[in-house]
Amino acid sequence: MRRGENQRGAPIPIPDPAFIRRVSVALSALILVLVILIIAGKTVEPGNVGVKIRTLGPSAGVDAQPLSSGWHFRGVGERIVEFPVIQRTYSYNREPDERGPENEEIAFADNTGLPMTADVAITLQVTRGSAPKLYETYRLTFDQLLDGPIRNDVRSAIAAEAEKVNVDALYSGGRQVVIQRALARVATKWARHGVVVSQLDWIGTIRYPDVILQAIQAKTRTDQETLTARAQVAKAQAQAEAQIAAARGEAESIRIINEALAANPRYVDLKAVEKWDGKMPQVTGSGGAPFINLREDAR
Repeated sequence: MRRGENQRGAPIPIPDPAFIRRVSVALSALILVLVILIIAGKTVEPGNVGVKIRTLGPSAGVDAQPLSSGWHFRGVGERIVEFPVIQRTYSYNREPDERGPENEEIAFADNTGLPMTADVAITLQVTRGSAPKLYETYRLTFDQLLDGPIRNDVRSAIAAEAEKVNVDALYSGGRQVVIQRALARVATKWARHGVVVSQLDWIGTIRYPDVILQAIQAKTRTDQETLTARAQVAKAQAQAEAQIAAARGEAESIRIINEALAANPRYVDLKAVEKWDGKMPQVTGSGGAPFINLREDAR
């Protein structure tokens, strides 16, 4: 079998080189377009809205219309940033977390200037229509807002409320009052920018200086011991008062009985007769006498 023939000897058609070149160019162009679309496109995740920023041309600036979740095309000089429109919770921790290795704990002090720190969680969301204006005001992504202005306001609010009380009040339950008042401060400010701050919570306990913590714990033990001693004293007093009252009652009872017997001297004889079994008492020894004067009874 010669080249250019099939098994039956029929000639095999050879493709036109120009056609092959045209197909290759078309495929290359299609691949290039797909690559450009993939690179230029941006997917806004569910639960978020997108804000488109243009950096070139006469329409440069922030697009006033937020982008819904889904895929969106980005032209030359355009980028898209996302803001959450559903509630999300973020933590400011001492330890590294999913947002980075930085120490983000909140530092503050009581009314004596005693320093302390704590981890704090914040729950918030952005109203859908406010996202473009929020970016236009701060020129920051949402993560940058959390790490910068929002965290600063949380720290300032907690510090302002904590410095109104002393460490004893914080340790004994006053910390919840502090965090709720701080929440009111932060929520009021960021509501003006379309950010709804719904919750602010301590994570774990406040970290006090060791010397203060030991002093507080010692004071707490002393207070508990004092309360226990007072309770014991009160119990002893109550028992003593009960015994005194019982003795007074018994003495009063004896007094009443004695008065009754003095007024009724024959009462004892009557009770003895009621108990008598009909037998004469057996008197032994000289000078003995029966308990009841029978002669007087017989009269």
